[in-house]
Amino acid sequence: MLTTTSALVAAAHAAHTGVAAFNVIAIEHAEAVARAAEETGLPAILQISENAARHHGDVAPLAAAVAAIARASRAELSLHLDHVEDADLLHRTAECGASSVMFDASRRSDEDNVLATRAAADWAHEQGLFIEAELGEIGGKKGSAHTPGVRTDPEQARDFVAATGVDALAVAVGSSHAMTDRTARLDLDLVARIAAAVPVPLVLHGSSGVPADLLGAAVRRGMTKVNFGTRLNVAFTGAVRAALAAAPDAHDPRPYLANARTAVAAEAADCLRTVSVG
Repeated sequence: MLTTTSALVAAAHAAHTGVAAFNVIAIEHAEAVARAAEETGLPAILQISENAARHHGDVAPLAAAVAAIARASRAELSLHLDHVEDADLLHRTAECGASSVMFDASRRSDEDNVLATRAAADWAHEQGLFIEAELGEIGGKKGSAHTPGVRTDPEQARDFVAATGVDALAVAVGSSHAMTDRTARLDLDLVARIAAAVPVPLVLHGSSGVPADLLGAAVRRGMTKVNFGTRLNVAFTGAVRAALAAAPDAHDPRPYLANARTAVAAEAADCLRTVSVG
């Protein structure tokens, strides 16, 4: 069933557990996550990034497919737009069937980030949408909240949430985007300090590079929404490579895409179980 991100995040936050969010690039990604959620009995968030929307030329076709998959599923699934910088795409959130958006103004100066995010949050709340955001230059370092080496200051995080009115905050505690090995080390004490300072649910981006035990520990310390992307893509492309290597003359994409979907479902199920801790 298609539900709202706010409902899934609020339930996880109240229960002191986590909810996994998965970036979708192809329809097979969404089908795989729906299968994993049904098998585990756990909810999941299906995310379409601005980069994925650009890849397809428009967000609408992929969003329509993802929403249809969610509606047909027995699992609780929501649709979310991720890392949206473009104002036009932001304003199409509800139109494409998503109930939430991560507005990313982290490339801007601190002042511009606050002003832009406040405006985005005001607009989103007028539409009944849930909005996530992140700080930009943190701790004197340039870049987003998930640039290697950056760490979120709890007081800055508290002030940012108060100034912008966002519903969830992505924080920097040691993870990085696009990691293909699980060697990231999270600062669990920092997670707990931010959770104590910030009144909204916390979001971990770049979770693919974090070992399972640390992800579970981060959830227990106060992390709520846990994002995965690269792990699914590694499983997807690995399955495709293996299938084509075994049948180099194959020309029908359906068999190897089916293998990829199965591999992604297994990976997503593992992620779901990992973050569903109390």
